[in-house]
Amino acid sequence: MATATATPKVNYIGLPILDYRGGKSTLCAGCGHNAISERIIDAFFEMGVEPERVMKMSGIGCSSKSPAYFMGRSFSFNSVHGRMPAISTGAILANHTMTTIGVSGDGDTASIGMGQFVHLLRRNLPMIYIIENNGVYGLTKGQFSATADLGSRLKTGVVNDLPAIDTCALAIQLGATFVGRSFSGDKKQLLSMLKAAIAHKGTVLLDVISPCVTFNDHEGSTKSYKFMQENDEPINEIGFVASFDEIEVDYDSGEIYEVEMHDGSNLRLRKLLEDYDPTDKANAVRTLMESSENDEILTGVFYINTEKPTFIDQLNLVDEPLGTLPESLTRPPKPALDALMAALK
Repeated sequence: MATATATPKVNYIGLPILDYRGGKSTLCAGCGHNAISERIIDAFFEMGVEPERVMKMSGIGCSSKSPAYFMGRSFSFNSVHGRMPAISTGAILANHTMTTIGVSGDGDTASIGMGQFVHLLRRNLPMIYIIENNGVYGLTKGQFSATADLGSRLKTGVVNDLPAIDTCALAIQLGATFVGRSFSGDKKQLLSMLKAAIAHKGTVLLDVISPCVTFNDHEGSTKSYKFMQENDEPINEIGFVASFDEIEVDYDSGEIYEVEMHDGSNLRLRKLLEDYDPTDKANAVRTLMESSENDEILTGVFYINTEKPTFIDQLNLVDEPLGTLPESLTRPPKPALDALMAALK
């Protein structure tokens, strides 16, 4: 008697989740980065984004190996250390019809890559920028990174005596239009944020606390699994309703703030902090600064702006990808060049 073969579950565009997977991870067992990769797979599958319509960008570090572990059929570029923002800018300008996701780390972003990171933010480049934040340099034996909290301790007993850079506060101040923080161990929150990020048009900055099980998951660390589980303070409960889903949410109590995304989807935030408005830029920065002074780790969507023009809008680019246009349309004819030169005499 023949055994019936189970039909694989497919998303609304007819693809199975296997089409969204990548290679086998070579990161340490239990690394928070692997959990983030799994949520990225789930988000793109559930949102029905074709893998071939995705560009994956990264720099150097444990985090920047992650794109190899999801959506193996997507385009991918592993850039020089800290230079992912520049590579991403060029790729997006060449073809802004693609969905772009960049995966970086706290060292790749907040140290060597800081100069390029801040310019990506101020341009509101349409891409999802994920910082897999573990507070240490995992590839060079676990020294403190620029996001390590003041007073946190290494496994060797060394105490950090420098203040941390808050990439979320920085992103809000400099121009990103979707800013949030999550924890790699919070599957529900992170998945909802990633789905909303896919629907957003503009720079999405997601700082995801991702414990390093080798160098930064011990007593005295503020980026460990235990510390996050005990000190995580969500500012809102997140629900996401894609444009092709039935209109429903996972919660029905409390004051709800709803934001319509660019593709018609809805991000629904139930306030957990009194009077928190995710569209108030100054209040978002103030909330983050106050939480730092109180040694709290806030998670959730801090700031969102669906009205600000993207870098593509500011440049008035045509609808067609520049990389596909013929030279006759991208190169000025000789008479136009001659006229320009004459005007400069």
